[in-house]
Amino acid sequence: MKYTLYVFAIILLFLYAVSCSNETLETKGSPEYLQEIKDWDQHRLERLKADDGWLNLVGRTWLKPGENKFGSAKDNEVLIESDKVPAYMGVFIFQDSTVTMKVNEGVQILMNGDPVDEIKMIGDESKDMTVFQYGSIKWNLIIRDTLYGIRFRDLESEFVDNFNGIERFPVNEDWKIEGTFEEYNPPKTISIPNVLGQISKEPSPGAVVFSRNNQTYRIDAIDAGNRLWLIFADATSGEETYGGGRFLYIDKPDSAGNLIIDFNKAYNPPCVLTKFATCPLPPKENYISLKVTAGEKNYGENH
Repeated sequence: MKYTLYVFAIILLFLYAVSCSNETLETKGSPEYLQEIKDWDQHRLERLKADDGWLNLVGRTWLKPGENKFGSAKDNEVLIESDKVPAYMGVFIFQDSTVTMKVNEGVQILMNGDPVDEIKMIGDESKDMTVFQYGSIKWNLIIRDTLYGIRFRDLESEFVDNFNGIERFPVNEDWKIEGTFEEYNPPKTISIPNVLGQISKEPSPGAVVFSRNNQTYRIDAIDAGNRLWLIFADATSGEETYGGGRFLYIDKPDSAGNLIIDFNKAYNPPCVLTKFATCPLPPKENYISLKVTAGEKNYGENH
Protein backbone atom coordinates (compact mmCIF):
# COMPACT_ATOMS: atom_id res chain seq x y z
CA MET A 1 0.00 0.00 0.00
CA LYS A 2 2.79 2.42 0.96
CA TYR A 3 4.62 1.55 -2.27
CA THR A 4 1.46 2.24 -4.33
CA LEU A 5 1.00 5.62 -2.64
CA TYR A 6 4.67 6.43 -3.25
CA VAL A 7 4.38 5.62 -6.98
CA PHE A 8 1.15 7.60 -7.20
CA ALA A 9 2.84 10.59 -5.58
CA ILE A 10 5.75 10.37 -8.03
CA ILE A 11 3.32 10.30 -10.97
CA LEU A 12 1.48 13.35 -9.62
CA LEU A 13 4.75 15.26 -9.22
CA PHE A 14 5.76 14.34 -12.77
CA LEU A 15 2.43 15.44 -14.23
CA TYR A 16 2.64 18.68 -12.25
CA ALA A 17 6.15 19.35 -13.55
CA VAL A 18 5.06 18.68 -17.13
CA SER A 19 2.06 20.95 -16.65
CA CYS A 20 4.25 23.76 -15.31
CA SER A 21 6.72 23.29 -18.14
CA ASN A 22 3.99 23.42 -20.77
CA GLU A 23 2.47 26.46 -19.12
CA THR A 24 5.68 28.45 -19.61
CA LEU A 25 5.71 27.58 -23.30
CA GLU A 26 2.16 28.63 -24.13
CA THR A 27 1.31 31.83 -25.95
CA LYS A 28 0.07 34.20 -23.30
CA GLY A 29 -0.73 37.90 -23.32
CA SER A 30 -3.30 40.54 -24.05
CA PRO A 31 -4.37 40.98 -27.70
CA GLU A 32 -2.62 44.35 -27.72
CA TYR A 33 0.62 42.87 -26.45
CA LEU A 34 0.56 39.93 -28.85
CA GLN A 35 0.06 42.39 -31.71
CA GLU A 36 2.99 44.47 -30.39
CA ILE A 37 5.31 41.46 -30.59
CA LYS A 38 3.94 40.50 -34.00
CA ASP A 39 4.77 44.01 -35.23
CA TRP A 40 8.20 43.77 -33.61
CA ASP A 41 8.88 40.49 -35.44
CA GLN A 42 7.79 42.02 -38.75
CA HIS A 43 10.07 45.01 -38.27
CA ARG A 44 12.93 42.66 -37.37
CA LEU A 45 12.35 40.69 -40.60
CA GLU A 46 12.26 43.86 -42.68
CA ARG A 47 15.52 45.13 -41.16
CA LEU A 48 17.28 41.82 -41.81
CA LYS A 49 16.12 41.84 -45.44
CA ALA A 50 17.02 45.49 -46.05
CA ASP A 51 19.88 46.41 -48.38
CA ASP A 52 22.01 47.22 -45.33
CA GLY A 53 20.74 44.21 -43.36
CA TRP A 54 22.65 41.08 -42.39
CA LEU A 55 21.19 38.52 -44.79
CA ASN A 56 22.89 39.63 -48.00
CA LEU A 57 26.51 39.45 -46.80
CA VAL A 58 28.54 37.26 -49.17
CA GLY A 59 32.18 37.83 -48.20
CA ARG A 60 34.74 39.36 -45.86
CA THR A 61 38.51 39.54 -46.26
CA TRP A 62 41.06 41.05 -43.87
CA LEU A 63 43.65 43.16 -45.68
CA LYS A 64 47.38 42.57 -45.52
CA PRO A 65 49.75 45.57 -45.46
CA GLY A 66 50.46 46.88 -48.94
CA GLU A 67 48.53 46.06 -52.10
CA ASN A 68 45.50 43.75 -52.14
CA LYS A 69 44.11 43.06 -55.61
CA PHE A 70 40.36 42.42 -55.74
CA GLY A 71 37.95 40.78 -58.18
CA SER A 72 36.52 37.37 -59.02
CA ALA A 73 39.77 35.74 -60.21
CA LYS A 74 41.19 33.17 -57.79
CA ASP A 75 44.60 34.84 -57.57
CA ASN A 76 43.22 38.07 -56.05
CA GLU A 77 44.13 38.74 -52.43
CA VAL A 78 40.53 39.90 -51.96
CA LEU A 79 38.39 37.36 -53.76
CA ILE A 80 34.78 38.17 -54.62
CA GLU A 81 33.18 34.78 -55.17
CA SER A 82 30.68 35.94 -57.76
CA ASP A 83 30.38 35.83 -61.53
CA LYS A 84 28.71 39.22 -61.38
CA VAL A 85 32.00 41.14 -61.19
CA PRO A 86 35.13 41.32 -63.42
CA ALA A 87 38.15 39.09 -62.78
CA TYR A 88 40.35 42.05 -61.84
CA MET A 89 38.66 45.22 -60.57
CA GLY A 90 41.41 47.14 -58.82
CA VAL A 91 43.50 47.19 -55.67
CA PHE A 92 43.10 48.10 -51.99
CA ILE A 93 46.27 49.68 -50.61
CA PHE A 94 46.54 49.28 -46.83
CA GLN A 95 49.23 51.45 -45.28
CA ASP A 96 49.53 53.21 -41.89
CA SER A 97 45.88 52.72 -40.87
CA THR A 98 44.73 54.06 -44.23
CA VAL A 99 43.03 52.11 -47.02
CA THR A 100 42.97 53.53 -50.52
CA MET A 101 41.03 51.92 -53.37
CA LYS A 102 42.38 52.25 -56.91
CA VAL A 103 40.09 51.08 -59.71
CA ASN A 104 41.39 49.41 -62.87
CA GLU A 105 40.84 51.15 -66.17
CA GLY A 106 37.61 50.09 -67.86
CA VAL A 107 35.93 49.07 -64.59
CA GLN A 108 33.10 51.33 -63.45
CA ILE A 109 32.70 51.30 -59.67
CA LEU A 110 30.15 53.71 -58.22
CA MET A 111 29.89 55.63 -54.96
CA ASN A 112 26.57 57.41 -54.45
CA GLY A 113 25.87 56.84 -58.13
CA ASP A 114 29.08 58.47 -59.36
CA PRO A 115 32.10 56.60 -60.78
CA VAL A 116 35.33 56.59 -58.77
CA ASP A 117 38.92 55.97 -59.88
CA GLU A 118 40.93 56.39 -56.67
CA ILE A 119 39.65 57.18 -53.19
CA LYS A 120 40.59 56.96 -49.55
CA MET A 121 38.06 54.67 -47.89
CA ILE A 122 36.25 55.60 -44.69
CA GLY A 123 35.47 52.68 -42.39
CA ASP A 124 32.31 51.61 -40.59
CA GLU A 125 33.36 53.34 -37.37
CA SER A 126 32.35 56.64 -38.99
CA LYS A 127 28.88 57.89 -39.91
CA ASP A 128 30.49 59.02 -43.20
CA MET A 129 31.45 55.45 -44.17
CA THR A 130 32.09 55.09 -47.90
CA VAL A 131 30.09 52.40 -49.72
CA PHE A 132 30.89 51.21 -53.24
CA GLN A 133 28.88 49.26 -55.81
CA TYR A 134 29.30 47.25 -58.98
CA GLY A 135 26.00 45.94 -60.24
CA SER A 136 24.28 44.20 -57.32
CA ILE A 137 27.56 43.83 -55.37
CA LYS A 138 28.32 46.43 -52.68
CA TRP A 139 31.24 46.71 -50.25
CA ASN A 140 32.74 48.85 -47.52
CA LEU A 141 35.70 48.99 -45.17
CA ILE A 142 35.28 47.49 -41.69
CA ILE A 143 37.69 48.17 -38.83
CA ARG A 144 38.02 45.88 -35.82
CA ASP A 145 40.84 47.15 -33.63
CA THR A 146 44.01 46.40 -35.65
CA LEU A 147 42.14 44.45 -38.33
CA TYR A 148 41.06 46.23 -41.51
CA GLY A 149 38.84 44.34 -43.90
CA ILE A 150 36.49 44.56 -46.85
CA ARG A 151 32.97 43.19 -46.46
CA PHE A 152 30.79 42.43 -49.47
CA ARG A 153 27.05 42.07 -49.92
CA ASP A 154 24.88 41.02 -52.85
CA LEU A 155 21.61 42.94 -53.14
CA GLU A 156 20.21 40.04 -55.19
CA SER A 157 21.11 37.34 -52.65
CA GLU A 158 18.91 34.25 -52.83
CA PHE A 159 19.20 33.87 -49.07
CA VAL A 160 17.27 37.13 -48.65
CA ASP A 161 14.52 35.96 -50.99
CA ASN A 162 14.17 32.59 -49.25
CA PHE A 163 14.40 33.81 -45.66
CA ASN A 164 11.14 33.58 -43.72
CA GLY A 165 12.21 34.56 -40.24
CA ILE A 166 13.64 33.01 -37.08
CA GLU A 167 11.75 30.63 -34.81
CA ARG A 168 10.93 32.08 -31.42
CA PHE A 169 9.64 30.81 -28.11
CA PRO A 170 5.86 31.22 -27.75
CA VAL A 171 5.13 34.79 -26.74
CA ASN A 172 4.43 35.04 -23.02
CA GLU A 173 3.74 38.42 -21.46
CA ASP A 174 5.01 37.05 -18.13
CA TRP A 175 8.50 37.55 -19.58
CA LYS A 176 7.86 41.30 -19.67
CA ILE A 177 9.44 41.93 -16.29
CA GLU A 178 9.63 44.99 -14.06
CA GLY A 179 13.15 45.68 -12.87
CA THR A 180 15.36 48.38 -11.43
CA PHE A 181 18.52 50.13 -12.51
CA GLU A 182 21.56 50.21 -10.22
CA GLU A 183 23.72 53.07 -11.41
CA TYR A 184 27.50 52.77 -11.38
CA ASN A 185 29.08 56.05 -10.33
CA PRO A 186 31.57 56.31 -11.88
CA PRO A 187 30.65 53.97 -14.76
CA LYS A 188 32.09 50.47 -14.51
CA THR A 189 34.44 49.23 -17.23
CA ILE A 190 33.46 45.81 -18.60
CA SER A 191 35.37 43.59 -21.04
CA ILE A 192 33.38 42.67 -24.16
CA PRO A 193 34.91 39.82 -26.20
CA ASN A 194 34.00 39.20 -29.83
CA VAL A 195 34.02 36.21 -32.16
CA LEU A 196 37.44 37.28 -33.51
CA GLY A 197 39.00 36.81 -30.07
CA GLN A 198 39.39 40.54 -29.50
CA ILE A 199 38.49 42.28 -26.23
CA SER A 200 37.06 45.79 -26.06
CA LYS A 201 36.65 47.83 -22.90
CA GLU A 202 33.23 49.43 -22.62
CA PRO A 203 31.82 51.72 -19.92
CA SER A 204 28.68 50.39 -18.25
CA PRO A 205 26.44 53.03 -16.67
CA GLY A 206 24.79 50.48 -14.42
CA ALA A 207 23.16 47.09 -13.96
CA VAL A 208 19.64 46.01 -14.82
CA VAL A 209 18.33 44.06 -11.82
CA PHE A 210 15.23 41.86 -11.83
CA SER A 211 13.71 38.88 -10.03
CA ARG A 212 12.30 35.66 -11.40
CA ASN A 213 11.11 32.65 -9.39
CA ASN A 214 12.32 34.29 -6.16
CA GLN A 215 15.85 34.67 -7.56
CA THR A 216 17.55 37.98 -8.35
CA TYR A 217 19.59 38.49 -11.53
CA ARG A 218 21.85 41.28 -12.79
CA ILE A 219 22.89 42.26 -16.31
CA ASP A 220 25.43 45.03 -16.90
CA ALA A 221 24.08 47.43 -19.49
CA ILE A 222 25.76 49.42 -22.24
CA ASP A 223 24.59 52.95 -23.00
CA ALA A 224 23.05 53.02 -26.49
CA GLY A 225 21.97 56.64 -26.67
CA ASN A 226 18.32 56.84 -25.67
CA ARG A 227 18.20 53.13 -24.73
CA LEU A 228 20.18 50.48 -22.87
CA TRP A 229 21.77 47.54 -24.69
CA LEU A 230 22.02 44.17 -22.97
CA ILE A 231 24.37 41.43 -24.23
CA PHE A 232 23.55 38.35 -22.17
CA ALA A 233 23.68 34.57 -22.06
CA ASP A 234 21.34 32.36 -20.06
CA ALA A 235 20.63 28.70 -19.33
CA THR A 236 19.20 28.17 -22.83
CA SER A 237 22.43 29.37 -24.53
CA GLY A 238 24.01 26.60 -26.54
CA GLU A 239 20.79 24.58 -26.42
CA GLU A 240 17.58 26.19 -27.62
CA THR A 241 19.35 29.49 -28.26
CA TYR A 242 22.66 30.61 -29.75
CA GLY A 243 25.68 29.69 -27.65
CA GLY A 244 27.11 33.18 -28.07
CA GLY A 245 24.21 34.79 -26.24
CA ARG A 246 21.52 37.20 -27.34
CA PHE A 247 20.89 40.94 -27.53
CA LEU A 248 18.12 43.03 -26.01
CA TYR A 249 17.39 46.76 -26.10
CA ILE A 250 15.29 48.31 -23.34
CA ASP A 251 14.16 51.79 -22.46
CA LYS A 252 16.18 53.70 -19.89
CA PRO A 253 14.84 53.84 -16.34
CA ASP A 254 12.35 56.40 -15.15
CA SER A 255 13.19 58.99 -12.50
CA ALA A 256 12.66 56.40 -9.75
CA GLY A 257 15.08 53.95 -11.36
CA ASN A 258 12.39 51.53 -12.56
CA LEU A 259 12.40 49.93 -15.98
CA ILE A 260 10.90 47.12 -18.07
CA ILE A 261 12.88 44.14 -19.42
CA ASP A 262 10.89 42.46 -22.19
CA PHE A 263 12.65 39.19 -22.97
CA ASN A 264 10.15 38.46 -25.75
CA LYS A 265 12.23 40.97 -27.71
CA ALA A 266 15.55 39.18 -27.11
CA TYR A 267 17.15 38.49 -30.47
CA ASN A 268 20.11 36.76 -32.08
CA PRO A 269 23.42 38.42 -32.92
CA PRO A 270 24.04 38.54 -36.69
CA CYS A 271 26.64 35.74 -36.38
CA VAL A 272 23.70 33.34 -36.18
CA LEU A 273 22.80 34.34 -39.74
CA THR A 274 26.17 34.90 -41.38
CA LYS A 275 29.81 33.97 -40.89
CA PHE A 276 30.83 37.40 -42.18
CA ALA A 277 29.69 39.29 -39.06
CA THR A 278 32.01 40.15 -36.14
CA CYS A 279 29.67 39.88 -33.16
CA PRO A 280 30.32 40.90 -29.57
CA LEU A 281 29.82 38.19 -26.96
CA PRO A 282 28.42 38.54 -23.43
CA PRO A 283 30.85 39.73 -20.77
CA LYS A 284 31.34 37.25 -17.94
CA GLU A 285 29.12 39.39 -15.69
CA ASN A 286 26.16 38.82 -17.99
CA TYR A 287 25.93 35.02 -17.84
CA ILE A 288 22.79 34.34 -15.81
CA SER A 289 21.61 30.94 -14.56
CA LEU A 290 17.98 31.63 -15.48
CA LYS A 291 16.43 29.68 -18.35
CA VAL A 292 14.98 32.50 -20.48
CA THR A 293 12.38 30.73 -22.63
CA ALA A 294 11.44 33.91 -24.48
CA GLY A 295 12.59 35.69 -27.61
CA GLU A 296 14.38 34.23 -30.60
CA LYS A 297 15.72 30.68 -30.73
CA ASN A 298 18.85 29.59 -32.57
CA TYR A 299 18.88 29.56 -36.37
CA GLY A 300 20.44 26.74 -38.42
CA GLU A 301 24.00 26.96 -39.66
CA ASN A 302 25.80 30.15 -40.65
CA HIS A 303 25.46 31.23 -44.26
